[in-house]
This record gives sequence, C-alpha cells and structure tokens, in this order.
Amino acid sequence: MNLRNACVVLGLAAGLIAPTGAQGQTVHIVLPFGGGGSGDALTRILADQLSAGLQRSAIVELRPGAAGRIGVQAVKSATPDGNTLLMSPIAPMALYQSVYPSLEYDPVKDFQPLTQVAVFEFGIAVGKDIPAKTLSELVGWIKANPARANYGIPGVGTLPHFFGVRFGKAIGVDLQPIAYKGGVAALTDLLGGQIPMMIHSINELTEMHKAEKIRVLATASKARSAFLPDVPTFREAGYDIEGTGWFGLFAPAKTPADVVNRLNGIIVGALAKPEIKDRILTLGLQPTGTSPEAFAKILQDDIALWAPAVKASGFTPSQ
Repeated sequence: MNLRNACVVLGLAAGLIAPTGAQGQTVHIVLPFGGGGSGDALTRILADQLSAGLQRSAIVELRPGAAGRIGVQAVKSATPDGNTLLMSPIAPMALYQSVYPSLEYDPVKDFQPLTQVAVFEFGIAVGKDIPAKTLSELVGWIKANPARANYGIPGVGTLPHFFGVRFGKAIGVDLQPIAYKGGVAALTDLLGGQIPMMIHSINELTEMHKAEKIRVLATASKARSAFLPDVPTFREAGYDIEGTGWFGLFAPAKTPADVVNRLNGIIVGALAKPEIKDRILTLGLQPTGTSPEAFAKILQDDIALWAPAVKASGFTPSQ
C-alpha cells in the first residue's frame, strides 16, 4: 500500500471513530452561576467524564449574572453541534417563566434536554426552642402562634421560598418568608432562635440535625432522603405536597439526534459508575441519569408544578 492510499484508509477510520460534534473542538459546559458550590463541583465531574468519553477536551465555563439568565442565553445562542452545553439547576429552566414577564429564552423551545444529572432535596427544620417534634405538632404550634409564623429561606425567589408558599396553603396559614443572603445566615439565626423554622437544602441541614442542634421534621421528596432516613416526607406526615430540585444538562435546540444520544449515553453511563455516584453523594446530591425524553417530561411537569406557588407568593424580580 502506497503512502497516499494509507492516508486515505487512516482518514476513513478516523471518520468512523470521530468524536461527537466538530472533531477536535473543546466542549464548553456553561454553568450560569459562580464557582465553589455543589453545582460547580458536579459540573467538573461531568466535564471529566465527557472528556474521557469523547476523547477530547471538555471544560467548565462559569457565566454568572442576572440570576443565571446570562449563561442560559449564551447557550441558547450557541451553534447546536454538541460543543456548547448548559448545566442548570431547576430554577432558570422551570421557575423563571413564572417569575420574569419577559424572559429572554424559552426553556422548552430553545433547548434540547440531554439528561437529568442529580437531584437535591430540601426539608423543614425547627430550632431547639420550638417544642414540635413532628410536622403535625409544628402545624399546631404555627396555628397557636400565627404572629411567629415565619420561615427562613436562603433567598427570595428560591425553591425553598416557593415550597413554603405551598406548605402554607396546605395548612391554611399565610406563612411569611424571611429572606437571607444564603443558607448559612438563615441557619445561624435558626440556631440562635431569631427564627422558628427554615426551609433549606437537606445537605445544609443534615449535620446540625444529627448533632441535635436543630430538628428536621419533614423532607420534600417522594421518598425518604438517603441522607436523613429517620425523617418522614411531607406526604408521610399527612400533607400532600412534594418538590425536588435538580441539576440537568441541556444542549441548544436543533442539536442533531445522534449527538444528543451520544452525549446522553456518556453521561448516563458515567453516573452509573460506583465511584462517580460516591463523589456526587458527598456533595449532598443524589445522582440520577435519565433519557432525554424522560428529562423533557420532568421539565414540563415542574414548570406546571411550581407556577401556582410562584404566582401565589407575589414575588417579582424587583425583589
């Protein structure tokens, strides 16, 4: 075989095993918030797995600003070739349609769901000065002390904020949210007795609960949390409400089906590895991994689930 023919054969072989998307290009995974949190760590785990699966570089690009909307818009406008992806928590994709009257993107029409990556749970906790040991006892205390029916949240417009609205409607009490700049400040005031209760992510409450400095009375997912198996769900406690946050991976709309399927296969396969599962669990997240179709349904269901609570809260972006 001469040199020219050998090159042709090698070129054809390379074409058969060429990575998804434009060959040799770096994959950018946009996280529309700042670094340092569980979302950042989760995205970097996935970037490593994509890099190995595609046999090319995959990097995390932090694009914070406008409560995540800047990063989401950047991916919306990207070429749909699999080289620019979005890692987003639930809020920018399932809540913002109900929050912003003129949202610059349509989470359903402008994006192709790839897979739900992980879920995060939240729960309701009380301080040691509140006598309630169960959720029903807390409801009784709230109704007996309506002037103190306040709950701390890590910020306005967050999932804990809107879940508190849903909880208030379920028990027939107008609970008042007390917004903090992050969960640490709210938890500090809960420990100090400045607020009677708070709703926050389980991973931020677990250690204090186990140390008996606070009491988590209920968790908001369908099944009991693996992190707090001793704590019942809201449904088990007699209140028919639930809600779970998530992180999911998206591509721009019109990304080719073969690219979508390849990316999905790599990520879902990675999430099934015991060592990857363990790393994600240490972040306080439950790894999942779904088909694109299943994730699309989760997205649409959550849009419908949270819209009434957002409206009932009276929250506006100016807050």
